[in-house]
Order: sequence, then C-alpha cells, then structure tokens
Amino acid sequence: MMSNETVNQMQTQIENTVAGPARAYASLVLDHVEQLANLQFETAKAYSETSLKQARAALDLKNPTDVQSYVENQQQVARELGERIQSDAEKVVSLNQAFAQNAQKVTQESTQKVSKAAEKGTKKATQAAAKSQ
Repeated sequence: MMSNETVNQMQTQIENTVAGPARAYASLVLDHVEQLANLQFETAKAYSETSLKQARAALDLKNPTDVQSYVENQQQVARELGERIQSDAEKVVSLNQAFAQNAQKVTQESTQKVSKAAEKGTKKATQAAAKSQ
C-alpha cells in the first residue's frame, strides 16, 4: 500500500508534468480563439457598415451629378476597403504569431518540468537501489 506521501508526490508530478501544462495550453487556445472571434466580429461589423452606407448612398442618387459623385466616391471606398483588409490580415498574422510563441513557451516549460521530474525520479530510484544493497 502506498503512503500518503507517495500519493501526494505522484499527484504533484502529474500536476507539474501533465495537468498543469495541459490547462495552460487549453487556456492559451481559448484566449486565441476569443481574440480571433472578436477580430472577426469587428471586421464583419465594419464591412457591414461600409456596405450599408454605400447602399444608402446609391438609393439617394437622383441626377447625373449624384451618379458621377457616387462613382468617384467608390474609388475611395475601394481603397479604404483594401487598406482595411490588409490591416485585418496583418492583425490575424500577429495574433497567430503571438499564439505560436506562447505555445512554444508552454511546451518548453513543460519539457523542462518533465526533465526535472525524470531526473528526480531516477535519483530516488538510484538511492533506493543503493540502500537495498
């Protein structure tokens, strides 16, 4: 039968090497998904507002001068929309890079903890074998 100390040590090792890193990674993934979702909502809202504004402007066309102004304005709208798309794409790239860096950090920290736990376990096993001889 295992002692409470042994059980506690096993629980601590599992927490440090498996459960803790898994929670950290899951939290990182959820944060990333939340950031991407917020960006998508903001982007969809901005594109919808631009589309509705342009549709309303088209409904207000009453004479050839209005049509000419509307067509000339479309070039500016297209330029602004292109800039917005580029900016949004850069934001997604930035979020993905930050996620990759943070995921790598969690992985490295987890690997270090596993290595330390393995070293500690090997040391204890060696000591126990030496005592039994």
